[in-house]
Amino acid sequence: MFIAVPSRQKSPLRWATPLLFAVLWLCFTWVVLAPDGEQRRLLLEWAALSGGLASPEAWRASLQDGNSLRLASALFLHADWAHLLGNLVFLLIFGLPAERAMGPWRFLLLFLAGGAVANLAAVAVINTPDQLIIGASGAVSSLIGAYLALFPGARLGLVLPLGLFLQFVKVPAALLIGIWALLQFVFTFIGPAYGAVAWSAHLAGFAFGGAFALLARAGIARRLRRSRGY
Repeated sequence: MFIAVPSRQKSPLRWATPLLFAVLWLCFTWVVLAPDGEQRRLLLEWAALSGGLASPEAWRASLQDGNSLRLASALFLHADWAHLLGNLVFLLIFGLPAERAMGPWRFLLLFLAGGAVANLAAVAVINTPDQLIIGASGAVSSLIGAYLALFPGARLGLVLPLGLFLQFVKVPAALLIGIWALLQFVFTFIGPAYGAVAWSAHLAGFAFGGAFALLARAGIARRLRRSRGY
């Protein structure tokens, strides 16, 4: 009889999430420190624009002149510090465990493809033409969707203010993420910053991330078995 004994290899370094964290931070700092005219030029050249892909001819022209790349480049532009920091926090919370499960290259593909699909949804849904669509929210939403698909039974820590005290509790991730997804759906039609926040991009990214993780779960399972020595 032979028994498979897992190797005691160290876990590989998770570099994709810190890399994205640093790139998002550096891109925002670069834009903020640029003169006002240069900031406007960067936004106009790299942000996604609503209302521009309404026909097959527009799609063909966008692919030929490279404007379709704006769907990905817009992920690295942010409106202000609050916009950036919110995305960075959720990137760390959901990105690190997702990268540990799926590996850095599959993780980067999910971030870029999920963000591009989310921005495409915003381009299609926003009725006003030539509105700037920026931020990594759609890409981060795809990580949330993938996290839920990969770890459906996980629990997330939550700090609740109870009078003068703070109580730390663990809540099922499916419950918290489900409430978050429901809010994105409601805010798509009514809600805070209606028309200024691309809530539809959050929903599209979330759905893409969940589908991506489910379709890639066989490859992810093989990767986890290899990493554990089986």
